[in-house]
Amino acid sequence: MDIKKLQALVIDALEDVKAQDIRIYDTTHLTSMFDSIVVASGTSNRQTKALAASVRDKVKAAGGDIVSMEGENTGEWVLVDLGDMVVHIMQPAIRAYYRLEELWGDKEIPLAEAKGGKETRRAGVRKATKPSMAESGPASAAQTSKPGSKRPAKAASKVAATKTAKKTAAKTAAKAAAKNSAKSGTATAGKSPAKSTLKSAVKKTVKTAAKKATKQAAPKRAAAKG
Repeated sequence: MDIKKLQALVIDALEDVKAQDIRIYDTTHLTSMFDSIVVASGTSNRQTKALAASVRDKVKAAGGDIVSMEGENTGEWVLVDLGDMVVHIMQPAIRAYYRLEELWGDKEIPLAEAKGGKETRRAGVRKATKPSMAESGPASAAQTSKPGSKRPAKAASKVAATKTAKKTAAKTAAKAAAKNSAKSGTATAGKSPAKSTLKSAVKKTVKTAAKKATKQAAPKRAAAKG
């Protein structure tokens, strides 16, 4: 069996039974007897035996060879010899005492790579397909907002209300300025009021209208938040 496929099978078998601190090392530069070793921990005799059985069954089901199994009687350290790979399943105290990582751990193989790089490829696909905010722009950002979110709707309604209030205030101010100018005699017959007087009156009326609009909108916003 191909060593990469064997590695993936062993890692899956160990993860199925919740093995702890799984490590895999390339040993081709250290010995010609096997290509890699796996070291994993089980918290009890029962779990170490179950982990070894899981590795044996999964590899055998895939057509791999089981050379031998040792240590099943005690369960403190179970060794599964798969020919090109040796799996050491140990309880934490035994693992800390023998320190196999110091003997064989020159070249550690990342778990993602040992499992065939599936996690890395999936992450790369997600990253490539997800558009960034800079590329998508405001329109895309609006489309990707959550359907149930009320913030975009509130912001849009607030902007629309502000624009409407400004337009109404400007029209009212223009009318009031024209009437006031006519009454005070600042405008002569057949001529429009002076620009400075009109601007001043418009500004004053717009400010007053804006204050009123703000006071009227405050209770509505408080009620909406509540």
